[in-house]
Amino acid sequence: MKFKRSSIVLACLMATAAGSAMASSHREAPFITTSPKVDGTDFYMFRSYEGVASNGTGGRSDYITLIANYQPLQTPYGGPNYFSMDPNALYEIHIDNNGDAKEDLTFQFKFNNKLNNVGLDIGSAKNVAIPLIQAGAVANVNDANLNLNESYTVNVVRGDRRKGTSSSIVKASGGSKTFEKPVDYIGEKTLGNKSSYETYANKHIHEMTIPGCSVPGKVFVGQRQEGFAVNLGTVFDLVNSTTGVLLEPANKDAAGNGGNHIIQKSNVTSIAMEIHKSCLTAGSDPVIGGWTTASLRQARLLNGKPGSGHQASEKAGGAWVQVSRLGNPLVNELVIGVKDKDKFNASKPQDDTQFLTYVTNPTLPALLGLVLAKDAAAVAPKNLPRTDLATVFLTGINGINKPTNATPSEMLRLDTGKAPVPFAEQNRLGVAGNALAGGTDNAGFPNGRRPKDDVVDIALVAVLGGLCVINGDSNALGLNGVPGVSSLTSECKPSNVPLGADSAKIHDAVDQATVPFLSGFPYLNTPNPGAMN
Repeated sequence: MKFKRSSIVLACLMATAAGSAMASSHREAPFITTSPKVDGTDFYMFRSYEGVASNGTGGRSDYITLIANYQPLQTPYGGPNYFSMDPNALYEIHIDNNGDAKEDLTFQFKFNNKLNNVGLDIGSAKNVAIPLIQAGAVANVNDANLNLNESYTVNVVRGDRRKGTSSSIVKASGGSKTFEKPVDYIGEKTLGNKSSYETYANKHIHEMTIPGCSVPGKVFVGQRQEGFAVNLGTVFDLVNSTTGVLLEPANKDAAGNGGNHIIQKSNVTSIAMEIHKSCLTAGSDPVIGGWTTASLRQARLLNGKPGSGHQASEKAGGAWVQVSRLGNPLVNELVIGVKDKDKFNASKPQDDTQFLTYVTNPTLPALLGLVLAKDAAAVAPKNLPRTDLATVFLTGINGINKPTNATPSEMLRLDTGKAPVPFAEQNRLGVAGNALAGGTDNAGFPNGRRPKDDVVDIALVAVLGGLCVINGDSNALGLNGVPGVSSLTSECKPSNVPLGADSAKIHDAVDQATVPFLSGFPYLNTPNPGAMN
């Protein structure tokens, strides 16, 4: 396979994805496995493509969609309490719009779960509380048959997330600060078929007014079908496959349907916002960076004899402590060493140089070499430190998504000035696939991230040296150093890539483009029902 110099964006794309090689960020650190309600799994940030024409105009093209997923691998039948959000947690989406690696805008979500204490008259005129969160079929917002109503508030903070100026986001109609959340898809008897559930869920898409923004936006929080495609079990079983399979792009799973999308039988909870791009950028620079976090109170007191109520066993207090962080997919899961995973989840982008060694000297390529070829040297690139990964991973890409002033830090970056592309015309390999195909789709990963972008395949190519093959002996892409880190240099060239041109063929045998999605906001598909008629 011959690489084209025009594939510069392929190299750039893959560098940003270097840490995100094989799955979305589920259960990635020791502590977060004990607190699944605040486990961030995926973060999407893209120009909205709902209703846009082939030239990238019309529809919702002037809006940016932000989707933060939490609570991984929800079994649809996981009742009777299902997967409400944690009222003792703080869920946040952060935006850096001047490249200094610090949040300039933060959208804070807090949840309230109200128990309605629905009861039934059972003998002798005694009214007894029911054991379920529903007492019958549900079809409307705050339905009378719901025993548990979920709602939330949203604040926008300008400046430091804890010390900045905080204002309430309200409904565009009526000005209420309270936004309703749909109950999870308990099953078809309670909520109807998928079409009926989607009609019910859409009643919870709220138009919102953001202080300081002259254009209304949208917000939705609710359960969605897991949208990430990966051979999850195979990957973590020491990549239970062969190089012959992984280096042949035509290979699919045994059914020939684009891969074993096992985790799409599960659900996640999405926090989705659609905001006009003018409300997120600052000055003349169209590039924004984004990441999500979740925080818990520093202390909690457990009551061994709780009273009646909902979640009455815990009393939380003290300062907020960040326990989850996610920008690019899988950085913590497959780049950061186990001893520092909790540390990374508690960290801020402005302090990311402390994790630089994990990026410049990644262990994943060597591990892949050991499990696929029983020889790390047969697969792992030799250009250490890996400036090819660090250059784009920490600063963004010149001409693609690098801000005017870039402080090295890990976050998802998006050039809001690049036009969106209709779903059917999107290249699943994002900017890289577009470059190789000679297309016009520069609105995909790593220029933000869309649901269709196959970040797994893109990242595998990056990890195994595809960038250095493209960089060539002449350093055409400038990947032999890292802007802002003058001490790091390397020889990022084809002779240091054991797989050579084959590094561009690596894949995980699943196809992200075959995953079902909605054509518009909130984009992620209707969740799987807990039971079917």
